[in-house]
Amino acid sequence: MLVTEMLKLSPAAEQCEALLATMRACNAAATRAAEVAFAHHTANKIAVQKLIYAGLRAEFALPAQMAIRSIAKACEAYKRDKNIRPVFRELGAVAYDQRILTFKGRDLISIATLNGRILVPVVYQGRWLGVSGTTMRGQADLIWRDGAFYLAVVIEVPEPPGGGEPDGWLGVDLGIVNLAADSTGTTHSGKAVRALRHRNRMLRRRLQKKGTKSAKRLLKARRRKEARFARDTNHVISKALVGKAKDTRMGIALEDLGGIRDRVTVTKAQRADHHSWAFHQLRTFVTYKAALAGVPVRLVDPRNTSRTCPECGHCAKRNRPHRDSFLCVACGFAGPADHIAAINIGRRAVSHAADDAA
Repeated sequence: MLVTEMLKLSPAAEQCEALLATMRACNAAATRAAEVAFAHHTANKIAVQKLIYAGLRAEFALPAQMAIRSIAKACEAYKRDKNIRPVFRELGAVAYDQRILTFKGRDLISIATLNGRILVPVVYQGRWLGVSGTTMRGQADLIWRDGAFYLAVVIEVPEPPGGGEPDGWLGVDLGIVNLAADSTGTTHSGKAVRALRHRNRMLRRRLQKKGTKSAKRLLKARRRKEARFARDTNHVISKALVGKAKDTRMGIALEDLGGIRDRVTVTKAQRADHHSWAFHQLRTFVTYKAALAGVPVRLVDPRNTSRTCPECGHCAKRNRPHRDSFLCVACGFAGPADHIAAINIGRRAVSHAADDAA
């Protein structure tokens, strides 16, 4: 499978200036190429290249391949939405391919700049780059973040051989109050993430009213801190779920929540929590960690999983008297609603496996 690894670079002061100047030139060139693509209503890289290639090289002093990559970046952005003329940030990520970036071992790269190639040390080589059987794929993105340079590379990691059908399925119900609840009764609370987001919303309101430069810097820092905290929480939860499934020789059954924001309506008070719910990120983390651990993952239909009784099969809206509780009106079976939903999700994965076998 393919994973993205962030390698940290440690350029010297003069190398840092050369890389920053190169990033500014490449992004300015991409913006200029986007103007041409927008004016001529074409996202065809060859057509745009014929119109502007020589001009880009002359105006921004770009090496040949960097001019080509800038044009490609502009066309890819314009292709996504042809009603908008793309404008790129001054220090936005810059794509490097094998012609303008090569590895000299694990701890050194040769990278092209406006003034020629430079050798930059790699101080963090990542988790996968040195693992036996892994190979790098495609281009790499040079990123400037918080005063440091990073190289985002795509690495192909061999997956362990499948062990056949699992002994059972660990159902996982995804939510907002509880970010995840599994069919064994374990829950992973989202209280800390929700509390942090609520504090940041209150802070944003005050800072946005000020509108000063320092207020904007603080807004940016708080946004990144919130994203890092939520990402770390999802990593911890996904690692725990995959570890439990691997130790018990089970597969993981997840809800297919694609398009849920369009299907489900919530009150105004719940809107912020609903739109900041990072269920897709958690599912992505579970999926790739499970693949690396040899644990199968199956997506199931989430409809009525929290309204169906796992004992008698009765499905009714009245089975959910409250958000947190389940009480079957037919047989009286009761329990936490998230746990009940996780049980039903695990059982649906079993039925799907039987249908596939048939």
